[in-house]
This record gives sequence, structure tokens and C-alpha cells, in this order.
Amino acid sequence: MIPLSYFLVLGMLLFCVGIGIIVTKRNVIVVLMGIELLFNAANINLVAFNRLYPDKLDGQLFALFVIVVAASEAVVALSIIIQLFKRFETIELNRLNSLGD
Repeated sequence: MIPLSYFLVLGMLLFCVGIGIIVTKRNVIVVLMGIELLFNAANINLVAFNRLYPDKLDGQLFALFVIVVAASEAVVALSIIIQLFKRFETIELNRLNSLGD
């Protein structure tokens, strides 16, 4: 059986990589992928803590809810990105911030 600490370290590493991507990258799609990494890190921790109480499914159900929310967030974000690209012809965050209306 794999110890709980391994899952927590994996979740922490994914979370740190996601934060690093969000802070350093300037492409909107890459930033969106960093946000998805944050959601997946939270899901790993939820399922890992659910292993402590195998008779309950709270952690797994909450992880499933997070997956549904992440999928809908990705759809909405991608549609906004498409509209931004149609209007400004760029998806770089620095350029979008300075263009105004």
C-alpha cells in the first residue's frame, strides 16, 4: 500500500508547477493549463484523504464535482479566449492588458 505522504507530495508538486506556470507564462492558453493543474492537484489530495475512510465516498464525490466544474470552466474560458483572439488578434496577456477597448 502506498503511503498517504506520497500522494500529498505529488499533489503539492503539481500545485507548485501550476502556480509557477500561472505566474511566469504570458500565453492565455498556457495559463489555463496551469489552472487545470491546480484543480488536478486538489483532486489528488481529495482522493488520497478519502483513502483514510474507505467506507465513505465524500472525497471521491467531491473530486468528481471538481472535475465537472473544471471542464465547464475550461469550456467557458476557451470561448472567451476565442472571442478575445477574434477582436484583438492576440492571446498574449501583456498585449491584452494594454489594449484597453
